[in-house]
Parts: sequence; structure tokens; C-alpha cells
Amino acid sequence: MASGLTYTAVDSTALSTAEYYGKTMVELGAEHPEIVALTADLAKSTKIGMFGDAYPERFFNVGIAEQNMMSMAAGMAKAGLVPFVSTFSVFAALRAADQVHADICYQNCDVKIIATHGGTSFGQAGSTHHAIVDFAVERAFPNMTLICPADGMETVNAVRAAYENPGPFYIRINRGFDRVVYDSTDYGFQLGKAQEMRPGTDITVIAVGSCVFQACQAADFLKNSDGLSVRVLNMHTLKPLDVEAVQKAILDTRRVITVEDHNIIGGLGSAVAEVMADMGKGCAFQRLGWQDSFSTIGLHEDLMSLAGIDSNGIIAAVREVMKKDFELDDDWEDEV
Repeated sequence: MASGLTYTAVDSTALSTAEYYGKTMVELGAEHPEIVALTADLAKSTKIGMFGDAYPERFFNVGIAEQNMMSMAAGMAKAGLVPFVSTFSVFAALRAADQVHADICYQNCDVKIIATHGGTSFGQAGSTHHAIVDFAVERAFPNMTLICPADGMETVNAVRAAYENPGPFYIRINRGFDRVVYDSTDYGFQLGKAQEMRPGTDITVIAVGSCVFQACQAADFLKNSDGLSVRVLNMHTLKPLDVEAVQKAILDTRRVITVEDHNIIGGLGSAVAEVMADMGKGCAFQRLGWQDSFSTIGLHEDLMSLAGIDSNGIIAAVREVMKKDFELDDDWEDEV
């Protein structure tokens, strides 16, 4: 699946996550003439305009009409094309929700939605432009595959995986210059399989998107400062969720924290809690994210700190959960 795409250290800091996506679209367009791209007057902001510059005859700007764009993409897919549509996450998940639901998912159309400016990454634009409920919406749609990459390299793998697997995809990426998690695409990305970023036996932190880097930083700090062994999982695919990895974390560490730039209702935290409920085995558990509240206006790093989903917030949560007693003994035979 991986293309082996690499960039120098200078390139990595100069390219936003969306630009990795744009470059990958250009590569895919050269390989697959059936790919078309659609934008709702956000070609430059979402970087899908790079595809339009390379293949203008396969690029369609529908104007500020996200709902129409989704319906057009569904029709193109029914005609045998593979449409990639791109707009801000909040518009893709909310303004066009009915069309994604009825036109794309209900008909199981091969449409790939690349939703940019995810979470609170467009912090300065204000709460109306923060996508903190899109996981909940897209996760509930039958036939939808939901991915939230940790950085640019993982975005490359996610976009290629979307092309290689038929059906609706929602890929949520951030607005700007994410911290680098992977230095190339060749690290073993598998759709629907979590990536273990740090091994650990004391507690598991399951993170997604921009929170993955923060979780790794927290784990490294806690190892040196507190002597804690913190397992970190990059749950890049929220649907289908890697149930096996979650179950193993529950059984191995008995303490789990989820971290997401999203409302704690309906997203990663809820998905992990559902696995726990199905298992019938409890553990010490905490969900980090927006606590059923709207975010305020500010820089992304400041908003992450406010929500407690940066490294400092994760460190504090780990220390808190480590103090909790989950069971007097290790025998779970009577708990089901």
C-alpha cells in the first residue's frame, strides 16, 4: 500500500498535512484516470487544487454548495468514476450530512471525502468552524470508513488506502503544520489496525490525530519522571475500530485513557467504551477531549491545552488514573 514517499527534514516542516494529501492526489491521478476531484470553492485552502492544476479536465469546483457536491460525487461514482471531494470537516460532516447519508452511504458509493481543518485546528476561525462532532456523525453512517491520520505521512497512507478499498471514506485531517510522527510512509500502516507507538504495561493511552504526538511525548516524560510504562496506541482508523487492540489493552493494563480533538461523546472515547461494555470487563477509564462543550477561539496549541489533550493534560490524566483502584484482585471470571 505504501508508496515509499519521503521528504527531507526541511520539507517535512514546510509541508502541511493537507499538502501531503494534495501531492498524493496528484500521484494517484497519474496512476488512475478514473479519479476525479471536487471542491466547494476551497481548492486552495484544502489543497485539492493541486489535483486541479495537474488535471483540470477532471476537476470540478461546484461553488459554495457542499450538499450539491456530495450528490454530484455520488452520481459520478455510480457512473464508474472515483470521486475525491474536499471541504472543511465541519461542512462535510454537518452541512452536507443528509447528502452523505442518503446519496453516498445508503447507496454505498465509492466516494472519498477528505475533510480538512479538523477538530480545533482552525482555532482562529471560531467555534462555527471547529469540527468536534464529526467523528460521531460519520461513525454512525452505515458503510462509512472513518480515518483520522496522525500526520502527513499517515495521510499519504490513508488516502491511498481509500482508493484501494471500495466504498465511502471520511478522512479527517488538520488545517496546518502538524508535528511529525512518522518520517516515511513505510512503517506498516494497516487499515483498521492500531499502531503501537510505545509499549507499556501500566496504562494505555489510545490517541487519534494530532493527539498521537502529544501522547507519545507524555509517555516518554512519564517513563523518565515517574517510572511508568505507558502504552500508546495510534487509533488512526475509528471505523472499523481495532477491537482486538482495545481488548488487549484492557486485559494487559487495566487502565485506559482516550485522547481526541473531539467531543468526548460519540468519538474515540465512546467507541472504546463500547468495546468495554461488550467485553463485560471494566477498568479504570478516562476520556480526554472536549467535555460536551464548544471550544473557544484561539491557536490550536492553546485550545489543546485548554481541553487537556496536549502532553501536559495527558500527563496529569495518567497520574490521576494511576491512583484509581479498579479491582481488589486480578480474577475477572466472575465479572461477566
